Amino acid sequence: MSQRRLVVTLVTFVTVAVALFVGNLVAGNHPALGLDLQGGASVTMTPQGTYDEAALSVAVDIIRQRVDAIGVAEPEIIRQGDTVVVNLPGVKDQQQALDLIGRTGKVEMRPVIQVAQNPDSTTTTTVKGATTTTVKGASTTSVKSGSTSTLPGSSGGGGQARRPAAASTTTTTVPTSNTLPPGQEILPGRKDGLLYLVGPAGATGEVFSNDASATVDNGGWAVVAKLRSGAQGEDLWNALATKCYSGGTECPSKAIAIVLDGEVISAPTVQAPTFTNGSVQITGNFSQSEANDLARILQFGAVPVQFDTPTVQTVSATLGKDSLNAAIISGLIGVVLVLLFLLFYYRIIALVVMFGVGVSGLLLWSVISWLSKSNGLALTLSGTAGIIVSIGVTVDSYVVFFEKLKDDVQAGRTLRNSAARGFESAWRTILAADTVSLLGALILWWLTVGSVRGFAFFLGLSTLSDMFVSYLFTRPAVLLLARTRFMNKGRVLGVRTVEVA
Repeated sequence: MSQRRLVVTLVTFVTVAVALFVGNLVAGNHPALGLDLQGGASVTMTPQGTYDEAALSVAVDIIRQRVDAIGVAEPEIIRQGDTVVVNLPGVKDQQQALDLIGRTGKVEMRPVIQVAQNPDSTTTTTVKGATTTTVKGASTTSVKSGSTSTLPGSSGGGGQARRPAAASTTTTTVPTSNTLPPGQEILPGRKDGLLYLVGPAGATGEVFSNDASATVDNGGWAVVAKLRSGAQGEDLWNALATKCYSGGTECPSKAIAIVLDGEVISAPTVQAPTFTNGSVQITGNFSQSEANDLARILQFGAVPVQFDTPTVQTVSATLGKDSLNAAIISGLIGVVLVLLFLLFYYRIIALVVMFGVGVSGLLLWSVISWLSKSNGLALTLSGTAGIIVSIGVTVDSYVVFFEKLKDDVQAGRTLRNSAARGFESAWRTILAADTVSLLGALILWWLTVGSVRGFAFFLGLSTLSDMFVSYLFTRPAVLLLARTRFMNKGRVLGVRTVEVA
């Protein structure tokens, strides 16, 4: 390879590493810390009443899915006998995470009879974010926007919604539950400041498969949910949709309330009597976060175990920070000792190791910072251990290369002649060793959870970094040094050149 290509490769790689580092600094990105390093919340959940052991295992799996869906970095979901402990590190909005974990997830589909303003709410009577339900791909029209009504009095009748006169004041009368016909119930809206008079549940969240997602439709956010086939899915949903589409006395508003744990999450109006393609699209005035929350609710369905009110405990990070400081100090001492030994053993060429470790550190910091910002990755004590272990893998790569060069020099070859051939031979060994380490990290990550998984992830990430640094930094740096006159006289790599007769 020409000297110019080596220089271009080396300079380009170092420039990219520095640019990524500077770019993350300018953007304000930095590695997020895990529960053991920055603290967080620990949620303890205890099941109510009797339950099946298998149901509790399913509940734990659903809770884990919910935590993963909101981007919690390296959560720990632990079963301690009958108790489920959820540790939440790196959570920006802890209340949102606690709400998602603490809900039992009892999703019901109930016909809406009337809507009125909640007297305990300070919001207006306008129906905020009126939504519609259609077959995916069909056009939608918003209805009932700006309408209001009074809930029925003691008679419990279900009249049509009506718009009050401009000068009149609408009074909301909230009847007690014992004045309503059987099956009817008054439920609050979660965010719209409204009360909903709903009829008996016509379906549960089980009508949907685990395939619901938020998407953009006509410039706004929508939720697309897949229906299960058969009597417990599409048939059950269509029976309720047909009832509400006709607008009879059981569903005069033509709307279906999506209810989670006694709160109306959304109340879309049905725009088609049947849904034959197995897909339901819910559109309206959703924000992105609202659409994502609704998609998660429909996707994960009901938790098959009822839990008591979760107990939340704030976790201090003082011990973790002390441990981190100790780990950093011991790691730095170890790295310095290794570099001093290499400098003594391989002489001046060991400076390549020092710069290579520095470039690798810049790459790791940049990637971890970006993943923390974009995917909620958190650096824990176990992850720090994985990075420190990977330093040994990186140093091994240099040792393999340098020992091959050392053998050639002892055999009477010049460093200039043996560098390229020596790297080709060493690269196969480096690639094989790093591949084995990477496979081990992948298997460990796949089979484990919690802190062990964090160790495996950072070990694998560091191993990948070593592959790039070995080929794009170490190779051109050593080959360029090998072509200098200084490196081809006297003691090379700590040994004398053997004269060939």
